[in-house]
Amino acid sequence: MATYKKKYKAEGKKEQQQVDESEFETAGVLNTLDETASRSEKWIEKNSKPLFYALVSVVVIFLAYLGYTKYISEPNEIEASNELAFPRKYYDQAATAGSGIDSLLTLGLEGADGKYGFLDIADSFSGTNAGNLANYYAGVSYLEMKQYDKAIEYLERFNSDDEMLGPVTLGAVGDAFADINQPEDALDYYVKAANKKDNNFTSPLFLYKAGMTAMELKKFDKAESLFIKIKENYPTSDQGRDVEKFINAAKYAQ
Repeated sequence: MATYKKKYKAEGKKEQQQVDESEFETAGVLNTLDETASRSEKWIEKNSKPLFYALVSVVVIFLAYLGYTKYISEPNEIEASNELAFPRKYYDQAATAGSGIDSLLTLGLEGADGKYGFLDIADSFSGTNAGNLANYYAGVSYLEMKQYDKAIEYLERFNSDDEMLGPVTLGAVGDAFADINQPEDALDYYVKAANKKDNNFTSPLFLYKAGMTAMELKKFDKAESLFIKIKENYPTSDQGRDVEKFINAAKYAQ
């Protein structure tokens, strides 16, 4: 009876060949890595000075920023805040005075006794929060004095995301435009004021002013949409209680 013998020798060669190829591939990868590392080292060596100078520049910029903040920005902010206390005293007095309001507001604007007024602070400390706030005080002071062009100029310089102060400032610009008979500009600013912050006080107030200005301009469909927004979103506000009659007035005027 014939016996069949399995041949393992050929398979062993195949496995050996696969191992040899694997080792060859590994060696190739290592050689490639060595070549890449060598090129990287040469590149770093070649560019070491530019890299060093770039690193030094970053460190210098960072240290300059820290120095500016600590020794210039923060002291400026403190100084500006201290300076702002003086003209605010006259502004607060004007708010409760029965007469002589313009003279008090002028002292607040221009300063006195060697002290800065709002105009000086806004100019000299323009990069500070107090300098920004000085623009607001200057703007509303000019508005009270009926100097509307200057009121608009300074109020537009002021920037705030405060819940109340931001919308009120835009609304004050609208009031100034309304007082110099520029209702189109007034309408734009009233709408901006209404949309600046969503709350139950400034939003319906300036929507109402915008609606009434739109009525004046005979933009009755615009007025109706503004009044409807009060009805839908702010029904419990002072403006929301009687807004239905304004909606009807705008509707029937079209």
